[in-house]
Amino acid sequence: MIDSVASAPPWDMMAVAMSRLLHSGETVFHGVASPLPMVATLLAKHLHAPDLTYLNITGAVDAAPQRLPNSTVDPVLLHGTRALVTLADLFDLSARGRLDVAFLSGVQIDAEGRINLSAIGPYQQPTVRLPGGAGSAMLMPTARRVILWRTKHDPRTFVERLDFVTAAGNVDRVVTPLGIFARRHLRLEVESLHPGVTPEAFRDATGFAIAVGPETPVTPPPTAEELAVLRAIDPGEVVRSEFA
Repeated sequence: MIDSVASAPPWDMMAVAMSRLLHSGETVFHGVASPLPMVATLLAKHLHAPDLTYLNITGAVDAAPQRLPNSTVDPVLLHGTRALVTLADLFDLSARGRLDVAFLSGVQIDAEGRINLSAIGPYQQPTVRLPGGAGSAMLMPTARRVILWRTKHDPRTFVERLDFVTAAGNVDRVVTPLGIFARRHLRLEVESLHPGVTPEAFRDATGFAIAVGPETPVTPPPTAEELAVLRAIDPGEVVRSEFA
């Protein structure tokens, strides 16, 4: 049996947890500012999902980049691509029910798994004007599964009520440095806590009511094999860049 590494840092824990949610035969997409989904998707292809089809925002299909950039719009992600797709192609693919997984995120995420990427405060006079949804309002209701991720888990991020609903739809999981939510019965529930995270810490970091306690499962820590392949794919530890 391969040993587990319980002391993995949060970026490795998140990348491995996200990769385990992907399956062979699925078509998976990530957009801009997505180093963790990029690494997680490549990790899944190398470990347990060899027939996964990988689409990224550059338009590449199953590219084999020679190195991983910090920016997920870098042209190096086109290396070895089997074909090119446009954003219009991607949206059409999703609308026809053929995009299995879309990785998305939000500045705010509520108890229903809806996201805000538009504004903090009143929309007409916000405290902070955010960059906008970048197609998430199209992808969330049409992709078969949406996996949200966020490297901050605090009450300002996970809120009971969004200041603005940018997008809503087929959220399956939400992965954070503290654990994993699953969306069941139209609401986020705690599926597992990452190793070393207490129920109290998870509860205190979440701005909406959750059921979590000693009986809550623990996310299996990364195996030595998973970490070895992760380092081979990402020797420069681009996966850490979202935690800077």
